[in-house]
Amino acid sequence: MGNKVIINGDVTQGIINKNIYGHFAEHLGRCIYEGIWVGEDSPIPNTKGIRNDVLKALKEVNIPVLRWPGGCFADEYHWKDGVGPHEDRKRMVNTHWGGVVENNHFGTHEFMLLCELLETEPYICGNVGSGTVQEMSEWVEYMTFNGESPMAKWREENGQEESWALKYFGVGNENWGCGGNMRPEYYADLYRRFQTYVRNYGDNKIYKIAGGANVDDYNWTEVLMREAAPLMDGLSLHYYTVPGDFWLGKGSATNFTEDEWAITMQKALHIDTLITKHGTIMDNYDPEKRVGMIVDEWGTWFDVEPGTNPGFLYQQNTIRDALVAGISLNIFNDHCDRVQMANIAQTVNVLQAMVLTDNDKMILTPTYHVFEMYKVHQDAEKLAIDIDVDSIQSGDYSFPQVSASASKAKDGSINISLCNLDKDKEAAFDMDLRGINLKEVSGRILSANEMNARNTFEEPENVKPGEFTGFEAKRNVLDIKLPPMSVVVLNITE
Repeated sequence: MGNKVIINGDVTQGIINKNIYGHFAEHLGRCIYEGIWVGEDSPIPNTKGIRNDVLKALKEVNIPVLRWPGGCFADEYHWKDGVGPHEDRKRMVNTHWGGVVENNHFGTHEFMLLCELLETEPYICGNVGSGTVQEMSEWVEYMTFNGESPMAKWREENGQEESWALKYFGVGNENWGCGGNMRPEYYADLYRRFQTYVRNYGDNKIYKIAGGANVDDYNWTEVLMREAAPLMDGLSLHYYTVPGDFWLGKGSATNFTEDEWAITMQKALHIDTLITKHGTIMDNYDPEKRVGMIVDEWGTWFDVEPGTNPGFLYQQNTIRDALVAGISLNIFNDHCDRVQMANIAQTVNVLQAMVLTDNDKMILTPTYHVFEMYKVHQDAEKLAIDIDVDSIQSGDYSFPQVSASASKAKDGSINISLCNLDKDKEAAFDMDLRGINLKEVSGRILSANEMNARNTFEEPENVKPGEFTGFEAKRNVLDIKLPPMSVVVLNITE
């Protein structure tokens, strides 16, 4: 076989921003309420209302940044309803997601506590769709101003004397759709206006993120960059991997065909094209790449699990999801010159989740394990990599069998993430390690024997990482054999 992967250990191509490994937690279904927040009176063990088992699990994946409160929910969320004594907070109907009533017990203070406990940066998305400039301005003042002002005084009365550090703020969400059904020209003007009042108080410097395009709406990116690039630090991009039709039937998360496996892999790889084309437009207005591409919603989106609320977007998570996660993260790493953040949707119980809960029970998903294995790439130097591998032909679909990424950590070790997208055949290839003095190699693998293998509350460890030994070192070449549908991370010390 002529398959070959070349890792150039002495050719670095920038830093992989740790925020590429970010997450997204929306007020949607059981993500916040039950998934993260149970309240202090709950029999489920918690820290000031935040459930301990989920907290412990999420800390293990080193979440660098967490986006909240939405999503579509952000443009109907009025933050003042979610501060002050719990018993005095307004109840609200979550019109976007399931029509359920929320008690607003999880608000700004609780989110900031969650970020503190997770040691993660908060990324807050403000309300442009149904909110006002004053409302957004006062929220930023409430959180970040330390002087004498009505909002700072109110924060202190609510138990937070010192202001919080807030780095990331999104000015609206999906304003082309659920955030207002706006034209790009209209949103660009609104963005210019709203962001003016997202102020920097004291030493707190806010990284302002404009609401970007949906999938391949290149005109949206063109207009936003043309009209507002100097006033933004980041521009978002949303893309979901959906094997079926988004409106007529997305496909099952667990009962899918071989064709659906193939189309899922091909659609996951499509994010590479989207980043390249949107990035080219951004380059025209920002050749120095000052404005970061923020992929703050991505992941698989399937039909909800049978018998669950359609508005809760609860889906199971299989080895197929793990491959989508591995492929996507490899692509984000590859575009680290432009992609400065990505936020998988979503953290708990919604879409491509890290963990699933059932009352007091919790399980880790295959996607969780990929994030735990890949955390070695965070803030590491990207290494140049060349891949020449077989393509998989499946009906009308064709895609490379192997996806890969490589980086050098601050301790000098080299980490290489590899995905075999073929559900039937192993991927055998030589890996040429150039500019690397190979001393020791170890590896971990996540794989399964069935393409819909998953963890359940009855079998919580059905899919979990193990030691990978499918390699043989010959000087500075590794002879590697990746099992079908596997995600592998190799660690090399020089």
